[in-house]
Amino acid sequence: MAVANDDRQPAAERLVDGGHVLALRVYYEDTDASGFVYYANYLKFIERGRTDFLRLAGVDHPALQHGHGLALTVKSCEIEYLAPALLDDRIEVHTRLTELRGASMRADQRVRRAGRELARARVRIACVGGDGRAARLPRAVRDRLARFVVSK
Repeated sequence: MAVANDDRQPAAERLVDGGHVLALRVYYEDTDASGFVYYANYLKFIERGRTDFLRLAGVDHPALQHGHGLALTVKSCEIEYLAPALLDDRIEVHTRLTELRGASMRADQRVRRAGRELARARVRIACVGGDGRAARLPRAVRDRLARFVVSK
């Protein structure tokens, strides 16, 4: 029986200078018939990265929703696939904010394996009210996120 090599894994998620890193493993369910990660699953990976980043940065999604009647939603997403991830790969989702406005923010996200960039995405996140219309981010949320905004 083969024993997997642990390779001293980094923490599953961590804030880093200029953003956030989320470590993930590629499972069989993430791949398609070719053995590559199915393209739509990269959207799931980057969603997890953004959500964990926001949580660690101090954005409390349930409090935003229940206390303010607001939610964060993806307004637009542009993704470019550069190389495939494969079954059992350890990948990292790197997230950084490049813009913070009154009712929206932009995140640049990279999916990497051993430093090699596999996919890159630019995501616009909008703050919306219960009616689905744009709403200003609460000042406390903007203040928490402002320190993470980096130039492109």
